[in-house]
Amino acid sequence: MRKLFTALLYCFVVNTGISQETTLKLASDVWPPFTNVAEKGGLAQDLVNFALKRSGINMESDIMSFDAVISGIKSDEIDGSTALWMSEDRKAYLLFSKAYLYNQLVLVAKKGEDVSAKSLADLKGKSVGIVGSYAYGGTYSDPDGVTYVRGNNDQENLEKLLNDEVDYILVDALLAQHAKVHQPKAVTESLEIGTNPMLVQSLHFGVRKSHPQAQQIIAGFNREIDKMLADGSYSKILQLTWIKADMDGDGVQELVLNGNKAGKIAPSSAYAIQPNQQHDTIPTNRFYIDGKLYEGWDNVPNYYKEAPPTVQQMESVNLFNIPLKKN
Repeated sequence: MRKLFTALLYCFVVNTGISQETTLKLASDVWPPFTNVAEKGGLAQDLVNFALKRSGINMESDIMSFDAVISGIKSDEIDGSTALWMSEDRKAYLLFSKAYLYNQLVLVAKKGEDVSAKSLADLKGKSVGIVGSYAYGGTYSDPDGVTYVRGNNDQENLEKLLNDEVDYILVDALLAQHAKVHQPKAVTESLEIGTNPMLVQSLHFGVRKSHPQAQQIIAGFNREIDKMLADGSYSKILQLTWIKADMDGDGVQELVLNGNKAGKIAPSSAYAIQPNQQHDTIPTNRFYIDGKLYEGWDNVPNYYKEAPPTVQQMESVNLFNIPLKKN
């Protein structure tokens, strides 16, 4: 991921009114796959860094406890954070970007189990594994007969699932999408992954209001995120061939291609950037490719219908330790 991100930066020339000397000191806690230590990298950190670079801002990133992040922002020792949830109390001292990503928790079960539930209330009598340190906007107190079993991380919860210690686990949809791409055999043989988000929380870049260029920085970031969605660099950082996003502002999401190789058949699924907009259906008739909108797969020019890069051509990502079934 790190090599891919570095290569992307050289593809753009920064042209902005903000001085290239501007450097932000940002901090986050360890929260894979979104934020992590430098050698492992994080998707949210890479998206924010790339957007800031394009708007003429340099970024220094540090990893610390979340309490230390908030304390540092309030004391002006830290300029902001790459990955934050918006809340009323934080609005008092932070200027937030628009949502550039959404944390979407979906159900994962063992192969053959039903993952079609529309909400957590549909899981009455079931046990659900969650990561103990994740809040996602609320706490769990076993409502509606659902039993929540806390684990230290997603891998621990997966092992509980495979050992029949829980009926389901909640996993971020982006992590699940990466697992399907990078570990297709193990995922297909062992797991069922739901498509309905059980919980959704918007993710934002935030800058302390006391920073003299806060408004300009946020405006530049928002502008570049929109451009990244359109030119494919957003989905390239996420290492996804297709994403779903509303590109023309009509409230309907289009399927947006990363690069110019769409494959020979229309995609059957894609990661939704804006999950609160028609997240339960795949808009198969609208395709956004190379800055143009095509109504219907038949209208997509044939020169785009080449096979996308294989997993072997993409940078390997170690996600889950899933034991393969023996033949």
